Amino acid sequence: MREDIAIADKKVHSPADEEVSLQMNRESIVLLKNEQNLLPIDVNKYKRILVTGPMAEATNYTTSRYGPSNNPITTIKDGIINYAKTKALRVDYAKGVDVVDKNWPESEIIPTDLSSEELEKMADGVRLGKESDLIIAVMGESEREVGESRSRSDLNLPGKQRDYLMKLKETGKPIVLVLVNGRPLTVNWENKYLPAIVESWFLSNQSGNVLAEMLFGAYSPSGKLPISFPKSVGQVEMNFPTKPAAQAGQPGVGPNGWGNSRVVGFLYPFGYGLSYTDFSFSNLQLTKKQIRPTDSLTVTVDVENIGKRKGAEVVQLYIKDLLSSVTTYEMDLRGFEKVELNPGEKKTLQFTVLPAHLELLDRNNNWTVEPGKFELFIGNSSVNLPLKDSFEVVN
Repeated sequence: MREDIAIADKKVHSPADEEVSLQMNRESIVLLKNEQNLLPIDVNKYKRILVTGPMAEATNYTTSRYGPSNNPITTIKDGIINYAKTKALRVDYAKGVDVVDKNWPESEIIPTDLSSEELEKMADGVRLGKESDLIIAVMGESEREVGESRSRSDLNLPGKQRDYLMKLKETGKPIVLVLVNGRPLTVNWENKYLPAIVESWFLSNQSGNVLAEMLFGAYSPSGKLPISFPKSVGQVEMNFPTKPAAQAGQPGVGPNGWGNSRVVGFLYPFGYGLSYTDFSFSNLQLTKKQIRPTDSLTVTVDVENIGKRKGAEVVQLYIKDLLSSVTTYEMDLRGFEKVELNPGEKKTLQFTVLPAHLELLDRNNNWTVEPGKFELFIGNSSVNLPLKDSFEVVN
């Protein structure tokens, strides 16, 4: 036990620790939608901005639930206001709506009308929205809706948040939706009707500064989804990787077709995430087309930034076993690497496919590499895989 407890002030929350935390936060943000390149915010086009929503001033989600951290907190609202000041932009704020309504969670299964108090709060935000050039709506879940013993019966935005977004959309002003949440949400209406959506998760105490930098283009987002977003709770469990036909569609026409009766497909798939720039993949090369079960395989691919901004891409390698003695996943993620590139810059990345990447648990519960053909894919998400090749394992 140390008697000099002041040493903690030197060791904890140091500048080096802060920088690591900030970088982790930057790389955690996932850009889900960016119609007509609304983001990053053009400071020459949008001079007055409304920040609204119940998570804009929230603080509790940024700190540990298992003890006091005493870290300084910058809310999303304050982060945007502070950044906007440096660009001579005006920022207004209105909460607009609470995270949940007084009847929640029952209101998720028995809808209730908006109360006079809720309508009044929303009207204040809508008025400011009409006077603004751009709306940043910070919505989602607080720490009270996410955590141990806090499962939900619905995955839409809780409470009356979607009602408020619908009213904001009627203003005709472009809306950037910033999600603050701890689980995938079924934001189908939001994805269809709002031009830009940012998934920020539960960031740290400086979430406001990190998000403001991203929204205004100080850096390009590079995060990818480590989970899949379903369109409906009726699709859960909806995971990646998945077994063949686990999320298959249904015949709507033909001799076995009786019409479609359910929604299929991901809202946002595993590995997905946009950037402020664009990347291309080319020149996929395998060092061998045939390997033995104990061999490794080297894979190379060229990645180029074909956009106009500096950015980072997460290049992903997937492998599919075409024929196996037991059921395997449709494909598995077997490698990924983040590469940062300037506009016009190209780099060659190298991956190593190990025997362990090809193993399956056979009917005798032994891990084994079976002879046969494998397909290999390269891309930037589990559904965007433009490059493909194959190799064979032989005895």
